[in-house]
Amino acid sequence: MEFSHVYVDYYFFVFVSLLVIININGIHGSHDVFMNIESVSPVNVREEHRTAYHFQPPKNWINGPMYYNGVYHLFYQYNPKGAIWGNTVWAHSVSKDLISWIGVEPAISPSKPFDKYGCWSGSATIVDKKPVILYTGIVDKNKTQVQNYAIPMNISDPYLRYWIKPNDNPLIVPDESINKTTFRDPTTAWFDQDNRWRIVIGGLRNNRGMTYLYRSKDFKHWIKAKHPLHSVAGTGNFECPDFYPVSINGENGLDTSIFGNDVKHVMKVSLDLKRYDYYTIGTYDHKRDTFTPDKSMVDGWNGLRYDYGNFYASKSFYDPSKKRRILWGWANESDTIDNDIQKGWAGIQSIPRTLILDPNGRQLLQWPISEVEKLRTKKVELTNKDLSNGDWNIYDAQKICNLRDSTFKGGLGPFGLLALASEKLEEYTPIFFRIFKNDNEHLVLLCSDASRSTLMSGKSQIKGGTNAYRPSFAGFVDVDLKQNMLSLRSLIDHSVVESFGASGKMVITSRVYPTLAIFDKAHLYAFNNGSEIIRIQRLTAWSMRRPLHMNQ
Repeated sequence: MEFSHVYVDYYFFVFVSLLVIININGIHGSHDVFMNIESVSPVNVREEHRTAYHFQPPKNWINGPMYYNGVYHLFYQYNPKGAIWGNTVWAHSVSKDLISWIGVEPAISPSKPFDKYGCWSGSATIVDKKPVILYTGIVDKNKTQVQNYAIPMNISDPYLRYWIKPNDNPLIVPDESINKTTFRDPTTAWFDQDNRWRIVIGGLRNNRGMTYLYRSKDFKHWIKAKHPLHSVAGTGNFECPDFYPVSINGENGLDTSIFGNDVKHVMKVSLDLKRYDYYTIGTYDHKRDTFTPDKSMVDGWNGLRYDYGNFYASKSFYDPSKKRRILWGWANESDTIDNDIQKGWAGIQSIPRTLILDPNGRQLLQWPISEVEKLRTKKVELTNKDLSNGDWNIYDAQKICNLRDSTFKGGLGPFGLLALASEKLEEYTPIFFRIFKNDNEHLVLLCSDASRSTLMSGKSQIKGGTNAYRPSFAGFVDVDLKQNMLSLRSLIDHSVVESFGASGKMVITSRVYPTLAIFDKAHLYAFNNGSEIIRIQRLTAWSMRRPLHMNQ
């Protein structure tokens, strides 16, 4: 089955003839430093792979969201001088709906002794009804890291265009027990019953990932707790930690300072060594200031992930206007560094996602925010269509997907869709399910395979430059097949495919760069390469229009 498209949002529900474990997979790193080219400006900004409705600046490279007085704010690390990592400032965009964005002046730039060598990641907190940014400043060539704050210059400005970095910075300096070059990314603060604020800062000690806990009565004078909130041996450095509550009952999000018997907490960290995010669900003892993952959680490299593809340095925030928790993530490029420079931009943000606790309590569910649906235009629908035609490590779904790709015939699967496909299938990106029998259980595998997505060479011509990274991303889906039905939703936007399997139990984001399947030459196909018949109960696809503004 075929549908022509340029950028698409689609649902896919199938019946199949008929517990799994979520695995870990690595992604390509992104902080390689090329001092000789980090400020090379693009001559022209190429548009064929530039997204239409995903957040990105007009040009160059990107990497703490906030809601305040009716306006959404997105602060993000940005290189104003080039399309690769370096020269980072805190760029700032504002929105009324999280879809259409207006770029305003950068909020923070390196300018003072406490951030002269860089303004790195951080978070925003509403303190006494006013926003405060906490961020990591780099103070010397050795990358010594301290924690600073910034406040709006004019609180009555609805867009908060200008920010001040007071001279009483830094607020937090690493003591002798802390590795001062891996001490970064303060979280959104929470306010506890003892009338003290708390934050967590990521770090590293003897290859043990650390989340250092600090307390303050006035948000300026911070004291390090005797013990970290949480730490894990053998993980490497914890970056961009995020710590927040989720409701056990109901689908409303919770403010960061909410506690109670009907609340669980989520500890998420970004792994500097592996370049992906993982999280655990557990219990926060706010009297002892300790976080304990549930017994069912895998706490480490094999832990649960928000996204099993191109997704890193994520950050959530509470949206009080709609009582929801929203997740942002950076979908980094996986093209060669040469092409990043040539096309004049690099990095996008994923579509914002709502986060809730799965009713089974074992994982989070993610779903694109409802606002994205207002971009839908032309609709195509298909219903009730029939599609005819070992041993493995259950933690290594990516290896299975590599060995048994979309062309490898099986029993139940592979079946799914070919996105961004050229007419003769010289290029395509398959998103597909496979179902395996393991003892008396069924294992459901979701794959997103970028290996056939382009005819371009993946070799960098720059000395020391990074090559393209086109893997088969995959994960096992914790889904009950008693009703014999699986669902898949994908957001397709020129060079990104975001796929949500089984109503948000599994998410995979792939970055792809087709040469033939671009603009009106891109196609969408439904397929089944398994021996068992798969019935499409409903397939609905919409073309998507561009937002009114995207950082103009």
